[in-house]
This record gives sequence, structure tokens and C-alpha cells, in this order.
Amino acid sequence: MNFNLKNLPERTQKPRNYGLTMVMDKGLGLDEVNNFLSVAAPYVDIVKLGFGTAHVTNNLKQKIDIYLSHDIPVYFGGTLFEAFLIRGQFDDYLNTVKEYGLKHVEVSDGSITIPHVEKCGYIEKLAKHVTVLSEVGSKDATHIMPPYKWIELMKAELEAGSTYVIAEAREAGNVGIYRGSGEVREGLVQEILTQIPFEKIIWEAPQKAQQLYFLELLGANVNLGNLAPSEVIPLEAMRVGLRGDTMHLYLGKENNLASTNQ
Repeated sequence: MNFNLKNLPERTQKPRNYGLTMVMDKGLGLDEVNNFLSVAAPYVDIVKLGFGTAHVTNNLKQKIDIYLSHDIPVYFGGTLFEAFLIRGQFDDYLNTVKEYGLKHVEVSDGSITIPHVEKCGYIEKLAKHVTVLSEVGSKDATHIMPPYKWIELMKAELEAGSTYVIAEAREAGNVGIYRGSGEVREGLVQEILTQIPFEKIIWEAPQKAQQLYFLELLGANVNLGNLAPSEVIPLEAMRVGLRGDTMHLYLGKENNLASTNQ
């Protein structure tokens, strides 16, 4: 922070256990990564190389090394996990993760069908080697799960070894926990929160209105994901009440504020 401003919410400090900002890198070049991190590194907690882009990215190892040199974990998008799995190459996937020095993976079934017991088995196997983030929800907008099912799946995946569960929204923010218009399925979100600790959920929220909803609901230290690199600084400003949308959340309160639910 560059200025002395009172009445800002207390943000968790890196390495954070919650209050995470997960960034989706869909193809930044090496210079772009360096430029991005020169201003945003303090606010980036983890980077996902979106969907299967890692397979077609030139200078992949160098790119990953730049992130790791800033102590920012990197993981391959869940779609790449599914691409290996559907070809019967689970062991190859794990070896690839190790080859590139990654300590995090995403396990998802948004594009292919995996029996849930089997999915939890993969989580359990991978959790012996790396930190697992597992994604719940389908990329198919016509596949709408009732809240009890979301809760059941999230609980099972956390019990299998996931450190966090990711609430699916795609990079556009128009499926899963959102309607096609991008509107939050508020009843679903609030039902999930009755059973799953908010610190354990990363809400994919690429749109500003979606980020604002979760900040108002859960405070400055909510976990948010699928952020475009250009949106990291704007999000951090919004988290701490330095954007018009959230300024009202903190003014007039005691200094050294902690976020809701801390």
C-alpha cells in the first residue's frame, strides 16, 4: 500500500490460506508476465494456465519459472487434466506436473463424465504428491445441479484431499453458480455456505458484478478466481474499499477492520 489511509479492511497476508486471488493466464508472453507481476505480484496468490493452453504454449518452462520466482504457485487448467484422463494417461499427467515443478493441480470433470467416486480417487492419489484444487460444476449450461448435490460433491472432495473446492463458472462467468446472464444464483450460493466453510471455496468470478456480490456477502477476504491479469489491481482496490462500488462497506467503521467472517 502506498498511502496512509484509515478505515481499510485488514487483508490476509501472503502466503494466504484464504482471501485468495486466482488468476487465469490464457496465453501471456514472457515479457507480459514480467510486466504484469511488476505491479500485481503482491495480490496474485495462484495462477491457472487456462484450460489446455499449457500444451500449446511456447517457452512454457520459462514462463512457469517466472511465476515461481515470485513465489506464485502455478497449475494446469482442469481441462488439461481431463484431456490426459480421457486418453488413459493419468500417470503421464502426474509425471508432467512433476517435470514442470508444479506443486498444485486442478481436478475437474466439467467437460467429461467421471463417476464421482473415481474422481475422488484421483484427488486422493494426487493429494499424496501436490496440493489439489477440485472443481465442482459442469461447463454445460443445461446441466443444473440442485444445492444439496453441490454440497454433497464439495464435502466428498474435501474429504478426499482437496485443499480447496472451486465453484465452476467458466472464464465467461455464465454457467454453474451463475445464470446465463451472469447473475449469481444467490439461493445456491447461500445454501452452499451453510455446509461448506467459505475459506475452502474459490468462487470463479470473472465479472465485476460477481466479484462485488461476493465481497458484499463475505468480506474483503473471500477467495475469488478466474481473474484476468488486467483485473487483479482493480479487484484488490475493490476488496479494500478503494473503488466506488465498495467504498461504503468500510467508511465510518473502526480502523484495523477485519473482513466479515474472520
